[in-house]
Amino acid sequence: MDNHTVPATRPQSWPRLVLALTARSLRSPSLGVALLRVAWRFRKRGWYGIPPFLPLPPRDYVRWRMYTAYGDYDAVAPADDVERYARWAVRPQ
Repeated sequence: MDNHTVPATRPQSWPRLVLALTARSLRSPSLGVALLRVAWRFRKRGWYGIPPFLPLPPRDYVRWRMYTAYGDYDAVAPADDVERYARWAVRPQ
């Protein structure tokens, strides 16, 4: 497999990624807690005053993160990468 081939396990959409991470969180509640903590860190400031009133990250920031990580602004991170990052980000110092 060359560097430009998308792995078969990589979600092709954000809803699929959310579904995959939700399923993993049901099997591992500690992962669910880690994902919620990381999601809260990335929320858009003032989200409570902007419809749809959800603590989501700024779209431009997510696109930049995907570009710096995967070389594509429209990439969707693999669930394994998100899980690994969440566990790393909330580990005890």
